[in-house]
Amino acid sequence: MIDLVQAGAAVIDVTPSAGLAMSGFAARTSPATGVHDPLTVRAVAVGETAIVVADAIGLHEDSCHRIRDRAGLADGHLIVAATHTHGGPVAMPGRLGPGLDPAWLQRLEDACAQAVAEARAARRPARLSFGLGADPGIARNRRHAGGPVDPALPVLRIREAGGAAIAVLACHALHPVVLGADNTLFTADYPGAVRRHLEAAHPGAVAIFLTGCTGDINIGHPAHASISTAPQPDRTFAEAERIGARIAQSALQAPEQPLGGDIRAACAELMLPLARTETEAPVVLADAWRREAATADPARAALLHCWIDWVEQIAPRPLAPWPARVTLFDWGGARLIGLPGEIFAQTGLDLRRALDGDPLAGRTMTFGFADGCPGYIPPAGEYRHGGYEVEEAHRYYGLPAAFAPGAAERLVEAAIGRTRR
Repeated sequence: MIDLVQAGAAVIDVTPSAGLAMSGFAARTSPATGVHDPLTVRAVAVGETAIVVADAIGLHEDSCHRIRDRAGLADGHLIVAATHTHGGPVAMPGRLGPGLDPAWLQRLEDACAQAVAEARAARRPARLSFGLGADPGIARNRRHAGGPVDPALPVLRIREAGGAAIAVLACHALHPVVLGADNTLFTADYPGAVRRHLEAAHPGAVAIFLTGCTGDINIGHPAHASISTAPQPDRTFAEAERIGARIAQSALQAPEQPLGGDIRAACAELMLPLARTETEAPVVLADAWRREAATADPARAALLHCWIDWVEQIAPRPLAPWPARVTLFDWGGARLIGLPGEIFAQTGLDLRRALDGDPLAGRTMTFGFADGCPGYIPPAGEYRHGGYEVEEAHRYYGLPAAFAPGAAERLVEAAIGRTRR
């Protein structure tokens, strides 16, 4: 007899009206002009644990703390995550763009707390199952041609005792940047398409997409390709739909291996240090950026002015360590590990290799953008290669410096330590 758990799910629409500033591309200065597809908050509760995921670029750790406080769960029993869509409003004070609307942020936090409450209220006897879908074959390492990607597609299904679907969770490492900086319509990007297809195949269920360790993974374009508002033929809504459908199809073919009924949660808190990656003084860099901005195209000039603002307002701040949180749920033998910020594919692979032996087998989901989104946290071996994620992104994220080498490895150590308690 397979053990039953108490499980429920909920979804709340948080789509704002046009006119709010959008987040994710410093080159995009236009506010949203409309809505292409809904932005939602989705929650699943299993026993006395829950995960809530918002269609947002990220959530500030202060927002996550407030949501956890309102949820009424024990500390470490709620993961607050984001899909990291670049088609939503500014969602974090001081990070990834100006123009945050406080009323919309309050609405987002309210919806996260409400979704958790509704998911918990909807709990009923359920069975859990886990399976791995085939590699959709879409992900590419945007920093290194032929570099590491994480092809895993773990799927966790939750069904009522009678078989009806309550929720289906799928996780894959692919940056939600199919749509580029030219897009001014609110959209969940490809995760929205994944969910629509999963829900069509599981009537009555809530589909939840967890964005994997995808800091260096997208559909093949370099990060700097987004410093342009010119339309790109491979970054369209049709392409987002195609990619979402392909991921969903792989997820739907994942087997359903029964899980047990024991539910466990563990959490670790640690401080991650920062370290400067600029080789020149910020004031010297700012002078060069001002000269370049005077003749640059509008998209490049917008990025340069973002960096100039960073020199004047943020770079002088002390390099205080950032408070990170790693949370692990064990749902009947399947592990779900939420990591903060933008984690590289290699880190996700390393973590699962340490826990499961084979990073493409086992029963572990690793995902980022959980309980805070402060920027990229690269593996130590990536710093020598430089590039946007190592040398530049912290300016748009509003940090005085990048994370120091070794930060990603400390997150892995913390997660492994939680599994052994």
